Amino acid sequence: MLGVCMDYKNKNYGSKLQALATVRMFEELSLDYEIIRYNKRTPKFILKYLLRFFNIVFLNDRYDQVQRIIEYRRHPGIKKLIDIRNAEMDSMDSGFDAHLSELYPSYGALKRHCPERYDRLITCSDQLWSPSALGSGFYNLMFADEDMPKVSWASSFGVSRIPWYQIGRTRTYLNRIQNISMRENRGAQIVEELTGKKVPVLMDPVFVFDRAAWDKIIPPENPEWGDYVFCYFLGDNQEHRARVKHFASEKGLKIVTLRHLDRYIDKDEGFGDIAPYDVSPARFLNILRNARYVCTDSFHGTAFSVIFEKPFAVFDRYSDRSSNSKNSRIDSLCENLGLENQRCRGNEMPGEILEQDINYEKVGEKLSHYRSATRRFLKENLT
Repeated sequence: MLGVCMDYKNKNYGSKLQALATVRMFEELSLDYEIIRYNKRTPKFILKYLLRFFNIVFLNDRYDQVQRIIEYRRHPGIKKLIDIRNAEMDSMDSGFDAHLSELYPSYGALKRHCPERYDRLITCSDQLWSPSALGSGFYNLMFADEDMPKVSWASSFGVSRIPWYQIGRTRTYLNRIQNISMRENRGAQIVEELTGKKVPVLMDPVFVFDRAAWDKIIPPENPEWGDYVFCYFLGDNQEHRARVKHFASEKGLKIVTLRHLDRYIDKDEGFGDIAPYDVSPARFLNILRNARYVCTDSFHGTAFSVIFEKPFAVFDRYSDRSSNSKNSRIDSLCENLGLENQRCRGNEMPGEILEQDINYEKVGEKLSHYRSATRRFLKENLT
């Protein structure tokens, strides 16, 4: 049986849909698989957790979480709306129940039962190899025996460089995984720098399925709002919102947006004409699918804009100078598909980008190559 290490419970539309695409691919390959669950809240884990307070990337992530809690306490009305959204997000989780493992009560139990339960392991995509997660020993498969066959599918560090104090441990787990594939060009470079291995760059799992396949996975529904710009911003940049508002006003279009996605964002207050909270992953996809234009700073917002062949503009959520920047994900996506002209940077107005033609026939040819490469990689290493 294949043991799967993936995060399907993350409160994020892209993560939910990526998890769905991942298991659909396993089913297409007729794999016998199980999503591994284990309880991290053990004394040993808590000790590791405390030690991670010396990890700068981890501290940045925890700071964001603390800020989120503080802001929700200041705005209890917003917290109630977020709870509605989270319940809708979780509506997809029951689809994974048939393939969940028993709950391993500790890391030790996971290590003991892994060899007798699984004949190989796979760690999945998204930012599961973020430096902030190094200490858990789960998504990097350190709980498994050295000789257990291990695979990574389009893994991501989420950053453009590994902190110097993590290089040794990162090299250790990379050397234990026999078949690595990365989602970002920079990620593949990091693997080569640390291990000498040249590894393939594969697209995010959502790209395995084309537009027609996604129409079958999540049937189209029209929200009946007329023509609109879908603005899917996770960041808090006021200037980005002002530019989209100017463009929509010029075109006579409504703005549909999702507010306070990662945390409470004061710039979201009053932004957009339609801002629903009762949005499941399926409804999210249909909002994007039916938009006339898409403006986003999200990796998966960009990915689904490409899949559904939308006119879109991509904004930078992070400064390239920031040590916490995760722009490399979108950098690779646009570079590999020849979509660099869809980046809205500097003083560019989104209208200049949204109105230009995208050669989706050429993009489709590149995607077809990546889809074939992904299926070939998975068949060679999992079947």
